Amino acid sequence: MNSVQQAFRLLEAVAAHERGVSEERLAREAGLPVEAAVRALRALTKDGYLRRLEDGGFVLGDNPGVDPGGDHSAQALMNRIRPALASLRDDLSAAAYLTFYEEGEIRIAEIVDGPQTPKVDLWVGFKDAGHATALGKCVLRELDDDARAEYLSRHTLADLTPRTITHREELLRQLESSLPAPVVMDREEYDLGTVCIAVPVYNGATLGSLGVSFRADRMYRTSQFRASLLSSADRVTRRLSLGG
Repeated sequence: MNSVQQAFRLLEAVAAHERGVSEERLAREAGLPVEAAVRALRALTKDGYLRRLEDGGFVLGDNPGVDPGGDHSAQALMNRIRPALASLRDDLSAAAYLTFYEEGEIRIAEIVDGPQTPKVDLWVGFKDAGHATALGKCVLRELDDDARAEYLSRHTLADLTPRTITHREELLRQLESSLPAPVVMDREEYDLGTVCIAVPVYNGATLGSLGVSFRADRMYRTSQFRASLLSSADRVTRRLSLGG
């Protein structure tokens, strides 16, 4: 892992602890040797990306490079909501994802994973896989009929695994009859052995989805996952829309 990756891991870990966190715990959560974490933390603090508290814990600093352009920049937006995604990851021991529907495409805005919660291998871009992921299907279900039809007219329902839905009518039926709204699930439709659950979020009028991925043998925890996702989605939407 290079120094940039180390710094990114540590910044993500710090963002998940709003009241500060020790260097030992940061090293553990970032999957780094303590000595390497201490060196990186020292550099990040010196440059203003982190701030050290009197008790020795670390919090995010005030370096404008972390928050370029003020509260309206994309980076500032991610800084506001990354702690909620990290908390969701830690709560469910599953990688967390955030997407937005922009200019007619479903795009990944953020992924928060970790050494013990790796993200799914994104071997096919989301532009070509919205029909095969819970994150994409969640967005499609929330669109009105015209917007959904327009999206499907531009995207082939590619066969990614033996479980992928490749017929438009079948996909629409599933969107209408899947888990109680607003929860959507894919069962190994994008990646064999991986399941994803997602719920909608909003940045003002912009639709998106929040989801987690996990091994298929953990499907027995689906009820817990749904409850945590709905709670986290509410937090993310408030932070996106209100800046809270």
